[in-house]
Amino acid sequence: MARAIWKGAISFGLLNIPIEVFSAKDEKKISFHMLDKRDNSMIGYKQYNKSTGKDITRTNIVKGYEYEPHQFVVLEEKDFIKANPKATQTIDIEDFVQLEDLDFLLFDHPYYLTPAKNGEKGYVLLRKVLEETKKVAIAKVVMHNSQHLVCVIPKGEYLILEVLRFAHEVQKVGKAEFLDKAQLAKVKVSAKELAVAQKLVEDMTAKWKPEQYKDTYQDELRKYIKAKIKKGETKESEPLEKEERTNTNVVDLMPLLQKSLAAKHKKTKTRAKIRKSASHERHA
Repeated sequence: MARAIWKGAISFGLLNIPIEVFSAKDEKKISFHMLDKRDNSMIGYKQYNKSTGKDITRTNIVKGYEYEPHQFVVLEEKDFIKANPKATQTIDIEDFVQLEDLDFLLFDHPYYLTPAKNGEKGYVLLRKVLEETKKVAIAKVVMHNSQHLVCVIPKGEYLILEVLRFAHEVQKVGKAEFLDKAQLAKVKVSAKELAVAQKLVEDMTAKWKPEQYKDTYQDELRKYIKAKIKKGETKESEPLEKEERTNTNVVDLMPLLQKSLAAKHKKTKTRAKIRKSASHERHA
């Protein structure tokens, strides 16, 4: 069962609908290790204390705002909630708009919304009213310590939460300066060329079925990797010592202590033998 990445409520007028948020992404991409090409050893990324040089565990990491050189305001997770408790726990609906009025350049990341305990009726009510009015809800919410503009959209039995980019985060087409517009203005397309292109579009027009489009590159990449393995085109990396595989500076000292103790006992026995031998020689 997938775990919710955020829990809170949708604020809809006087209604407060408890909900949970789940990622709508379903990525199945090939994962790779980063290697040093000189000896094919795995590259590690670690967090450490820059003053002592020692590794640090995630539980000891806090965020600091540097308001003056080397002067920080330290913030823990609870502080981000205290800054605005309502914003961190509520998807606050501000407006209802037509979906077609939204610029697709604003769309960023989809999530599934599900009702939490006692939120079922409000959830169904909001979904039905959005379906009936053919509108979507625009809201703001704080997730991952950042405020996001979001859009709540009905989709089948679900409400979808689409994270939107704020308008200032997107270059509008009218202000974008990537094209050489003067050069493009000189390009002429004949009526015959346009007619043939239109006919080609008509011949290739189909009903939209997103499931028929597959990420074939991942399958092709797997086949390519298997072929390289079959040909023996592989590299060997030296296995890491147990201590090097750990994520912290915590090392199991017991083996070292046992070895030290065994070595000490060995030395003690050797010295005892030498003393005993010397004693026999003196009495001989």
